[in-house]
Amino acid sequence: MVVDKMGGEPVSGSPVPRTYYKPRHLPGLEGLRAVAALGVILTHVAFQTGVDPRSPWGSLLARFDFFVPVFFALSAFLLWRGHHSDRSLPTITRYLLNRAGRILPAYLGCVVAVILLLPEASTMSGEQVVANLTLTQVYVADGLAPGLTHLWSLSVEVAFYLALPLLALTVGRLPRSGRIGVVLGLAVLSLGWAFLPWVASGPDAAAGIPNRQIWPPAYAAWFAVGLLAAEVEGRVPGWFRRALGARWVWWWVALAAAWIAGQEWFGPVGLTHPEPEEFARRVVAGTVFAFAVVVPEALDPGARGGRWLVTPLMQALGRWSYSIFLWHVAMLSLAFPLLGIEWFSGGFWPVLLVTLGLTLPVAAASYVFLEEPGKRLVRAATSRSARAVESPA
Repeated sequence: MVVDKMGGEPVSGSPVPRTYYKPRHLPGLEGLRAVAALGVILTHVAFQTGVDPRSPWGSLLARFDFFVPVFFALSAFLLWRGHHSDRSLPTITRYLLNRAGRILPAYLGCVVAVILLLPEASTMSGEQVVANLTLTQVYVADGLAPGLTHLWSLSVEVAFYLALPLLALTVGRLPRSGRIGVVLGLAVLSLGWAFLPWVASGPDAAAGIPNRQIWPPAYAAWFAVGLLAAEVEGRVPGWFRRALGARWVWWWVALAAAWIAGQEWFGPVGLTHPEPEEFARRVVAGTVFAFAVVVPEALDPGARGGRWLVTPLMQALGRWSYSIFLWHVAMLSLAFPLLGIEWFSGGFWPVLLVTLGLTLPVAAASYVFLEEPGKRLVRAATSRSARAVESPA
């Protein structure tokens, strides 16, 4: 049978039943990782340079933190499309080892370097050090440390990595419609997380109460975007695939969601702790943002409007994106003394340029010397384990 590789549609006149094509590698998603990493840098530079979050430009930049749900949705899509049927101990073990090899070398390298070298980190408590080394910072009161505050999202993402095999064991045998129903149900239920009394009471560092509002269940809807996209990959009807091809429309949808979520009437700006209903609205807006950014490229790869994502520059930045994300806050903190600019006193463009100038080479080195060796080590370990299983002594 001849198959249209973009959508899995049988060529006209083919008598063979419909089949579906899933490309193994989607370079456009690598480019989206680069966009997400740069978007997170923009929102942090805007905040630290004091860009007014009530201005049209500032309100948009303030909600570029919605590129975090883009990271979550990308991870969920790529992992679920390959692991939703994993139910044996060896496959789950390999999956967990691969995740550890992917995340931990660069993460620990960054955290240790910041603790030892960044002046602001000298104020870290022993509890903060341990929490950040073990990716448990969201579960500890005042666990977000200088130079590492953004890594709360990795603490959440690691919880998703651990939960994914449990989800596969629970729903993997269900028909596709059943899996979709379960994921949708969990996403909707998660919107009530912030309303739970012991969550809504709010954080209190002095009393040792962490910010439970940012614990992993709160963000199930963001991961659900990727899980659901993986379930329908290669099975979207032609009219919807054509709609996904209008990339500029989806980017405008994402920007509109971010701008609306950045308005004061939508929820508090800055670091003000949101009320439960405000937090739920923000999660919904982040879900719309992630859908508009990720789903078109995931389900309609190769469309003309997404070709810029597969350029050599975007592919390189995409490969480095994890390390870009890890290191950029520490590099941002160095930009101010280098430029002689006070925090929250302006200088968005020079601070942005210096932050990028410091972050990109450090991230490239982190990728080469930490990420890649970690992945090679895990691949070697898992291949030896597989050979041992195939050829027992």
